[in-house]
Amino acid sequence: MIKTACGLDCYDACSIIAKKDDFPKIKGNADHPAGTGALCALLNKSIFETPRIEKPRVNGKEVSMEEAMEAVIEAFQAEKSLLWRGSGNFGVMQEVTNLFMERKKGFLTKGSLCDGAGDAGITLGRGINRSLPLEQIAKADTVVVWGRNLTVTNAHIMPFIEGKKLVVIDPVRTAIAKKADLHLQIQPRTDYYVAIMLARFIFMEDSEDIAWMDEFAPEYEDFYDYTREHRIKAILAYIGVTLGDMGDMLEYLRDQKVVFLVGNGVQKYSIGSYTLHAIDSLAATLGLFGKEGCGVSYLSNSKLGLKDPFDVMCNRVPKATTNFSEFDTVLIQGGNPAESMPDTNRVKAELEKVKNLVYFGLYENETSKMAQIIIPAKNFFEKEDVRLSYGHQYVEKMNKVIDSETGISEYEFTKRLFDAFGFEGLESEAYYINIWLEQCQKEGDQYISPAHQEIPYEEGFGEEGDDAFEFIEEYEDDFVNTKRFRKYRKESKNKPKEVTFWLLSPKSGKSLNTQF
Repeated sequence: MIKTACGLDCYDACSIIAKKDDFPKIKGNADHPAGTGALCALLNKSIFETPRIEKPRVNGKEVSMEEAMEAVIEAFQAEKSLLWRGSGNFGVMQEVTNLFMERKKGFLTKGSLCDGAGDAGITLGRGINRSLPLEQIAKADTVVVWGRNLTVTNAHIMPFIEGKKLVVIDPVRTAIAKKADLHLQIQPRTDYYVAIMLARFIFMEDSEDIAWMDEFAPEYEDFYDYTREHRIKAILAYIGVTLGDMGDMLEYLRDQKVVFLVGNGVQKYSIGSYTLHAIDSLAATLGLFGKEGCGVSYLSNSKLGLKDPFDVMCNRVPKATTNFSEFDTVLIQGGNPAESMPDTNRVKAELEKVKNLVYFGLYENETSKMAQIIIPAKNFFEKEDVRLSYGHQYVEKMNKVIDSETGISEYEFTKRLFDAFGFEGLESEAYYINIWLEQCQKEGDQYISPAHQEIPYEEGFGEEGDDAFEFIEEYEDDFVNTKRFRKYRKESKNKPKEVTFWLLSPKSGKSLNTQF
């Protein structure tokens, strides 16, 4: 029996039990604190049925791995190079390639296509983005699922919310919304206003937690004044709810242990950082931080408290707006920018101008079709790694389950480049894996993040826990000048002459945390 973990981009970071002589038959580790013994359909079936890239290619011709790597080495002789990495595998060893880019004086990216805006908003309020332990979610009275589709992206959390009062805030009637005690079906892009309105009503009816705020968030009177700048009638019309709807919502928040499970959906707009800051400010008004059974769960900083050996000093370019044509050589690792980046036509036009486009991954996609050099990768059953989680505090050692002649690992890829360029300083693969694991706490055989706190923010906020919570105090919306918004501000009953549509990207049940 071999224990490993799933490397897919998911909150659950499932622990897996496999047998080398029975592979690909696998099962979930029911003894794991975050496990149920079950695995999602994507891992159990799709990952093994999707055809992989098995042979390296150079300019459309299949070649040996040695020939393909020679082409990669030649490509990196160019003056200006970039590594653009996706989230195809969440093992920490994916970032070992950073070490080569630093030595080569190449470029990396900064920012995120996923959760970065929300994380920025959380940091503005709390100073640091800590994970809310699953055990605290299990102690809540009310669970508010806000822009998060648990049944698709976070199925293993379902036992932790069983028996709770369940509220869902989402423009889409998701599967979890159909099971909720209350589904607040709001208009897209209005989550910020929902949070501000709820906070205002809580202040108006004296339901705020003054004792907690006096100690941990003393600027709450300024925040109340800020909420009063928002007109109730016009904004409720904009949100698409009534006073009665908001009253129903408040019934689930008053005098309760409340957990907000917030997803990426709320921050997929230009106002994303404000939205998370507003939701956190609502939670602070209710005194939901630093208490048992309370808190706000978002994608946490999985590397918090860990010294990252792959955190390098490199020049960086914005990930979401990368101008690929500025580089002679571009290495795409574990990602598919031709489909997953904003403004697809621009991205494809940029990639077509790259002299040396290198694709290093598992599967064919729109990006691999454009690349001159294709290097097949190993999947996470074929190599050693470590899995951190942005959904809970547990850390898993990813043990190799099978030997495979297909592809190479990110470590082997990096080592070949180090050797070819005569760079020194690359340690062994085991050395880097041990660095990650040795920093973790241990309870029996289970590794736990060194940043884990049983009740996060119990002592206060910031890195040292001695800062106060900072309420949101400003908001800039590039939408407020459109005719649609002005219509609500004027409280007009006439239909607007122009209608604005928003493209929603809910999660697909067959492509975990991936959008096209």
